[in-house]
Amino acid sequence: MKMAFILFDGMTSLDWIGFFEAATQLRLMEGGENVSWDFCAVKEEVADDRGITYRVNKVRPDLSGYDLVFAPGGMATRTLRHDDDFVGWIRTAESAKWKISVCTGALLLGAAGFLQGKRATTNASAYDLLAPYCGEVVKARVVRDGHVITGGGVSSSIDLGLYVVEQLTGAEAVRNVQRRMDYPYYRGAQGSDIYTAEP
Repeated sequence: MKMAFILFDGMTSLDWIGFFEAATQLRLMEGGENVSWDFCAVKEEVADDRGITYRVNKVRPDLSGYDLVFAPGGMATRTLRHDDDFVGWIRTAESAKWKISVCTGALLLGAAGFLQGKRATTNASAYDLLAPYCGEVVKARVVRDGHVITGGGVSSSIDLGLYVVEQLTGAEAVRNVQRRMDYPYYRGAQGSDIYTAEP
């Protein structure tokens, strides 16, 4: 499992850190030696919406080389979704098996065309912005439609990460991750705050 974490100026750090903390626990499991990840951006350094600076290890990589591509949110997505160059780069993830976002990162997946005809969610403040990009906006903490999984606002990134771990490994493994993270709130893939579209 090779993961790409998309970072950009103006992102919200908890959006990606919450998912990152859960999803990268896969490396600690059996077979985890095949789990790797890159921090990807269009330049070497980016700053989040509170001024924290991050140095990435991959500048504008071809995202088709990844199994999972993750896009966080933040107010900057409202502008980036109209940036043809940035969206064109995100579009290179078309062949990636898993396309995942949290908060308004869904606007980036939508602008890249990955949400067409699909159910998706985002931060409640951006439901109207997401609507033109997808088949249906679902008001839930986590929404899965095929291999596209979207999360709601900010802290839902933790639940989203745990959900992905559960989908890839199973309920027992995700409970172990919950314990390691000391996070008691995730209720599992069948929880009422998780919506899975019918195949």
